Amino acid sequence: MQKTKSNSLTKLALQKFKRNFWGVLSFWFIVICALVAVLAYLLAPDNSKNANQMHLSIHSKGPGFSVKMLTIPSDAVSDQSYFNKVFFGTKNMDTEIPIEAYSFHEESLKVTPYTEGELIGISKNIEKARFPSGLTNEEIEQKFIKNRTFILGTDKYGRDLLSRMLVGIRISFSIGFVAVLISLLLGISLGAIAGYFGGKVDVFIMWLINVTWSIPTLLLVIAITLALGKGFWQVFIAVGLTMWVEVARVVRGQVLSIKQMQYVTAAKALGYNHFRIITKHVLPNSLAPVIVISAANFAGAILIESGLSFLGIGAQPPMASWGAMIKDHYSYIILGKAYLAIIPGLGIMSLVMAFMLIGNALRDALDVKG
Repeated sequence: MQKTKSNSLTKLALQKFKRNFWGVLSFWFIVICALVAVLAYLLAPDNSKNANQMHLSIHSKGPGFSVKMLTIPSDAVSDQSYFNKVFFGTKNMDTEIPIEAYSFHEESLKVTPYTEGELIGISKNIEKARFPSGLTNEEIEQKFIKNRTFILGTDKYGRDLLSRMLVGIRISFSIGFVAVLISLLLGISLGAIAGYFGGKVDVFIMWLINVTWSIPTLLLVIAITLALGKGFWQVFIAVGLTMWVEVARVVRGQVLSIKQMQYVTAAKALGYNHFRIITKHVLPNSLAPVIVISAANFAGAILIESGLSFLGIGAQPPMASWGAMIKDHYSYIILGKAYLAIIPGLGIMSLVMAFMLIGNALRDALDVKG
């Protein structure tokens, strides 16, 4: 009977969620962003590790900028596997040179590097021996000289901004997922123990919750980050350790009311141990609000990571973090190139908004009274 009622409530919640336009739209937006995060290096025009291929001569170019790019192959042989390239980027050993003009001679290729403004680039000769032997001038031209378009332009180091944005989604999704996972493990465990056992255990856990709650989140994250050291994984742990408090408080409140139910009393009368009662009977009936909080915490984790990267203690260069991209280019807002900071800012805003909207949709769908 209980199982049938639970299935009916689940179906009703799904129907209510499907009727929420913004919730469904946010869900599919998040799914697309997740796929982009997984396939970032397959989609990015610059598939080098961290999309870190620099061309200082074409720095800070606007969206749609095009330039001829000469690729000089390296003699080194890459030992990367296909899956390593997909998930971690390609170890780019070739040399790329933006050029304005080129011409072939008997034993060399004469190129004029790209220069900005009225300066005239100094031409230089590149020996044809640098290219694979046996290729004609036309084959060298087709294979190693291509017109490249930077859809979102380039940053102040001449890196492709679109590629950095695509790879940067990984940082946001990773920090959100790991931080929420850590907060759920700690929050659900401590909240369930406090609510179920009560007494001194509840007093101690509530004291720990109140102490953690009283410290500003950003200050606590900065303290943990400085204690663990700067780095990618340190930020994961630091953000996760600061987001469990709200989960613990909600779970504790749910458990306090649910443990008075008749089916919990019946389970105790049948001799079931505490672990089974908590995991099989109490927690499954108290996780609806936790799901909503997790969506909000995911958004909060993305904002905290962006703030830490902006302050310089988050993901470290050359990793493509949206917060670090804003830090590198916020001064360009008054220099007529505001898009360098606005584009990653819009990325953060859209992803956070999607998680907040899906959280609101889940709250409405899981509202039994409604």
